[in-house]
Amino acid sequence: MSGSVSVWRVVSWMVLGMVLGLSGGGSALKICTFNIQSFGEKKIEKPEVVDVILALIARCDIMLVMEIKDLSAKAFPQLMTQLNSDYSSRKNEYNYVISDRLGRKSYKEQYAFIYRQRLVSVKEVYQYPDTQPGDEDAFSREPFIVWFSSPKTAVQDFVIIPIHTTPETSVREINELYDVFQDVKQRWTSKNVIIMGDFNAACGYVPKKQWSSIRLRSDSSFLWLTGDTIDTTVKESTDCAYDRVVLHGDKMIQAVNPTSLDVFDFRRAYGLTELQALAVSDHYPVCITVKAAPRNKG
Repeated sequence: MSGSVSVWRVVSWMVLGMVLGLSGGGSALKICTFNIQSFGEKKIEKPEVVDVILALIARCDIMLVMEIKDLSAKAFPQLMTQLNSDYSSRKNEYNYVISDRLGRKSYKEQYAFIYRQRLVSVKEVYQYPDTQPGDEDAFSREPFIVWFSSPKTAVQDFVIIPIHTTPETSVREINELYDVFQDVKQRWTSKNVIIMGDFNAACGYVPKKQWSSIRLRSDSSFLWLTGDTIDTTVKESTDCAYDRVVLHGDKMIQAVNPTSLDVFDFRRAYGLTELQALAVSDHYPVCITVKAAPRNKG
């Protein structure tokens, strides 16, 4: 892959130009979810991979990043330092919040939210306890929930509930997200909710007959922006709607145009081979855009 570094560099600078051009735009907000696939010390040492990851992050105003496996707790801060150094139109444009290492036994992952500080701020965060009586430890990686203030968008605040399920238990975990939503309602006053992440909600992990038993799906107050036929995977041999975005709240739903849903095929956009793209991740980022706040007349 070393022979392709010069190509990757050209791609990265091309994308940087696009990003810096986009970052000065209006007040609409692009929110993305991305399974970064085993991000840690090994991946941060591959500049050709890091260049693409940084470009993907910089396309978004908020990005949920999953599958951080940074045992040393050095790789992710290094990524953020490089993001603010090389891919920002102003000093320290990006900030982040990150969960503790989550998981059962020795296997652990982290969730992180990277965001543009000039557009949004973090009001509160909390780690879902996953201790519901009679249904304890339902999640492999309990949601790390963030409440954002967003004064320049059509909704002034919103909550994001992230999830990365284990494929074999995805039906149970997706169903349990309904309980997480209820817990958020008890804790915080915001009525604008986004549930997003790697649901593993396709390709046999969620059989069609199971969907009716999943409360998050059967309750019509939740809007699933991502259909069952989209493909969020990089491999040509797979066609799976693993990564999903779900909205709740009338104002939240009105603030997002369903046509803004974007499964960003970075392999084709950046002219990568399948092997090069898979070195970045086997998932594509999935994004939505929250409308800008209406301008005051007069």
